[in-house]
Amino acid sequence: MTTRGEISGFIEKYFLHFNAAALVDAARGYQDQLDNGAKMLVSLAGAMSTAELGKIFAEMIRQDKVHIISCTGANLEEDIMNLVAHSHYKRVPNYRDLTPQDEWNLLEKGLNRVTDTCIPEEEAFRRIQKHIVKIWKDAEVNGERYLPHEYMYKLLLSGVLEEYYEIDLKDSWMYAAAEKNLPIVCPGWEDSTMGNIFASYVLKGELKASTMKSGIEYMTFLADWYTDNSDKGIGFFQIGGGIAGDFPICVVPMLYQDMERTDTPFWSYFCQISDSTTSYGSYSGAVPNEKITWGKLDIDTPKFIIESDATIVAPLIFAYLLNM
Repeated sequence: MTTRGEISGFIEKYFLHFNAAALVDAARGYQDQLDNGAKMLVSLAGAMSTAELGKIFAEMIRQDKVHIISCTGANLEEDIMNLVAHSHYKRVPNYRDLTPQDEWNLLEKGLNRVTDTCIPEEEAFRRIQKHIVKIWKDAEVNGERYLPHEYMYKLLLSGVLEEYYEIDLKDSWMYAAAEKNLPIVCPGWEDSTMGNIFASYVLKGELKASTMKSGIEYMTFLADWYTDNSDKGIGFFQIGGGIAGDFPICVVPMLYQDMERTDTPFWSYFCQISDSTTSYGSYSGAVPNEKITWGKLDIDTPKFIIESDATIVAPLIFAYLLNM
């Protein structure tokens, strides 16, 4: 029997009921998937990069416990922003008490607030912009096109940001992913800060929209990846809701129904961490069984939902899987 680390041992001893028990069941189910040779997709919604999930998620990547990531454009860029501008971030623990004038004052200081944390515009956004725009333009000159995350990988691996590093490189999940060339899908990238910046260069006539590969190309890439890697199953571990989860999970019914590949296996595991209450018409608040009706999950797919704050739950599950 495996000797558990202090954190995972604590979880097994004391997390016995309700959401705590669901956390343990989900973690064990995740481990069972890995033990059986299945692969795992992790989707990141919300502001998990600004919440510094990279401190533990990067190790999950290094230890091959994550095989593909679906994330919002915000999570893609905000991990790198934290890497190069961490000391310039401002924490606002009393954010619930801020007045509209307080919020305006933060804007005038170039501090964009995400709950209790303000991202510094000059040191984070503009520091990255200077270098990523050159990579975009070089690609266009060479007649090359890449997906959004591939440009970010080029940025990180080029070394041009090294002079700005303000955290331990091992705490950046994007750098860990870049080193492994880990597959990523980033649906709706256009609504991110870097997506907005790219669009501004298109509007100014300095870049072509086609230099950036599209969301449709992300979906076709994911379809090929799923087909090539699903022989022993692929699990789905969803942090939050929204497009980061909805986009990739749809690849299964697309392959099965639209491509008529009726031998396509369903997702072999599903877990969602969400504090969204079950409600009418809500994707994030839908219970996992609803996904059966859409051809995403099978009747006997292991299904878990943990109704809690992902900034608390995800690190605990990852600690369990890393036997910390």
